[in-house]
Amino acid sequence: MAAARRRDYGGRVGHDYELVIVGGGPAGLSTALFLAARAPSLAARTLVVERARYPREKVCAGAIGARAERALAAIGVRVEVPSAGFEGVRVTTGAGDVEVRVGRAGRVVRRAEYDAGLAAIARARGVAIAEGASVTGLEAGGEGVTLHTSRGALRARAAVGADGVGSVVRRALGLRPARWRAQAVEVDTEAAPRDPGRATLHFDLSDPTLSGYAWHFPTVVGDRPLVCRGVYRLLLPGERAGEGDVGARLDALLEARGLDPAAHPHKRFAERGFHPHEPVARGRVLLVGEAAGIDPVSGEGIAQAILYGQAAASYLAGRLARASPAFGDWASYLVRTSLGRDLYVRHAIARRLFGPARPAYERALCDVRGLAELAFAYFGGLPIAPAALAALGARLARHLWRERASRPLRPAPSL
Repeated sequence: MAAARRRDYGGRVGHDYELVIVGGGPAGLSTALFLAARAPSLAARTLVVERARYPREKVCAGAIGARAERALAAIGVRVEVPSAGFEGVRVTTGAGDVEVRVGRAGRVVRRAEYDAGLAAIARARGVAIAEGASVTGLEAGGEGVTLHTSRGALRARAAVGADGVGSVVRRALGLRPARWRAQAVEVDTEAAPRDPGRATLHFDLSDPTLSGYAWHFPTVVGDRPLVCRGVYRLLLPGERAGEGDVGARLDALLEARGLDPAAHPHKRFAERGFHPHEPVARGRVLLVGEAAGIDPVSGEGIAQAILYGQAAASYLAGRLARASPAFGDWASYLVRTSLGRDLYVRHAIARRLFGPARPAYERALCDVRGLAELAFAYFGGLPIAPAALAALGARLARHLWRERASRPLRPAPSL
């Protein structure tokens, strides 16, 4: 590998790099950037391996909650690319609509541009990136990690798997397939009369047969203001990917908006949801981003990938300072971070939101004062007063108690 040179780090002969990060998307690049900010001496000894070349296409709705961009801003990172900012959200449910505005809560980007911009910043800060290098296998031992790539073998003291839903690293570690899986499909279209304003994200959960939602997000393609539309479906226990095809649902959605499905070719992708009982590390290798699992409720990925990088950098800075680093406690470390707690809560919600209790939760979203506002404020990284959170919790508990008394709930599906 042209970028890799044999180095001796603290007497550890034979390692090309201290750390190799597999995957050059937001999770991998953010891990490198936060690590360089926290432990600058590691920046010159870190390599990001990306199988494609920037700018590479990545199918993704592109919404980034501002909480993640605030985390990047704390280390002086801002990716300047064309984007569509949003300040509000509309949620359509079987119980009605709710729409809230909280101020600047994030933006919608195109991943080809955003990832290339993030990579350029990482390079400027001393992080080496090998583009067009596919990792085909990995072997982890007591003295380090050997990665087999399309350019030959590479040795490192430790590795990070940030290579997405089809993670080669995850498979090489022998970790079982994810229990939360999702499929999605999207298109970019012109605006339609029923769309909300361009500063609003629209989530449509009104179809009770869909364990997920449809979305309508403002986006910018080139210099054209368009709308990214799609359907997200979480696979529940016993369901198969081919059942209830998301493509047919998207075509029906387009027709309902007065748009011609034939004029908008589908872009499909899969997602892996976080499950607290699935391992996310083994030996000197840990997983971040979608390789580890993202929010199964909404499939939100970019912001969580960035926050994975922030958490992993703090963890790695301490572990790589040890003579014999091992990452067996990465899962327990992660769950103590704000990201880990968030993922744990979303996992618990997913088991209920798309189960028999769904109507109760939809009514809560519409009827409990402040619930939608607080959820969207969190998404945007806006400050939430503890007193307001406690008051909302009390209102939500009373609502769910009344729901339980009037409509006994069946158990949520196990997964």
